[in-house]
Amino acid sequence: MFLYLNYPKFIHPEIFPGIPFLGLLRWYGLMYIVAFSLAYIALRKVMKEGALDSEGFKCTEDDIFSFIFCGIIFLLLGARIGHCLIYTPQIYLKAPWLILWPFRNGHFTGFAGMSYHGGFIGGLIGMLVWCYVKKKPAAKWIDAMVCAIPLGYTFGRIGNFLNGELYGRITTVPWGMTFNDPNVKLFSTSEQWVQDFCAKIGMDIQNMAYVNLPRHPSQLYEALFEGLLLWAVIWALRNHKKFDGMLACIYTGGYGLVRFVIEYFRQPDEDIGYRLGDKGASIYQNTSIWNFSTGQILCFIMIIASIGFAIWLYIRDKKQKESGLLAKAEKISKKSKK
Repeated sequence: MFLYLNYPKFIHPEIFPGIPFLGLLRWYGLMYIVAFSLAYIALRKVMKEGALDSEGFKCTEDDIFSFIFCGIIFLLLGARIGHCLIYTPQIYLKAPWLILWPFRNGHFTGFAGMSYHGGFIGGLIGMLVWCYVKKKPAAKWIDAMVCAIPLGYTFGRIGNFLNGELYGRITTVPWGMTFNDPNVKLFSTSEQWVQDFCAKIGMDIQNMAYVNLPRHPSQLYEALFEGLLLWAVIWALRNHKKFDGMLACIYTGGYGLVRFVIEYFRQPDEDIGYRLGDKGASIYQNTSIWNFSTGQILCFIMIIASIGFAIWLYIRDKKQKESGLLAKAEKISKKSKK
């Protein structure tokens, strides 16, 4: 009995592999289109509920389209720049023009390599810029946007799964999966721990010098928990927020917390390893909860920042309401004196 799964051989990063021109179309790019389309649909729903209307202003579809468009442009730039500077600075600091160059060795590769945290910062800057130019309340509009972001993020991680990338550490769980990545780490069958591991999952390694061990499909973990479940929570709370910016803080802290935990199942970058802890420890197995990856450090910053901003936004909102009530009382008092 096999206690693991094989990555489906019929799945390729290209939608039409081997077909001229059409072979350039990739599932990951299609998932981005699906994600942005769903974000637009969800934001349009929020708009129709009147969440973006204010005194003397009625939100239109043109407003949300330009808002999303601005956010997407900055998000893509931030995701690409973030990946290059956080994970491979030794390459791109020497040749920064390669950040936005979609060719490698004469072949079209697209913009392979996008960082979530870079995209988070870029998208946030884009939304703030749009709100500043359009003179709209940023906290309210960002709250509306986070009602859509996790749903779109779900499909981004599904795109990673279809690409067979960003998989997790080796595992003996029954849903562990052997991925077809040509760069995947192979393990020597001469090592006793590898033999014991394979025996536990029923993997035949006779006449094999090296073996591809099953891994956590961490892309699907992220799609479920950082995507669908986080979106469901925020969507349910969208009409019950206590102050503008609350949903944005819930998203930031919620994503940071969930991703921090999932990072224990996801394999860190081989050329980086752990940022904190035992830097010499194996990245293929989780040997200690005190070994922290780059993603975990960035997620911890997100958690702390979300708490700090939530407190600041709550206090600011409370003061604004108190000053509004005071101004209203003074207005009533003046009228009564007349």
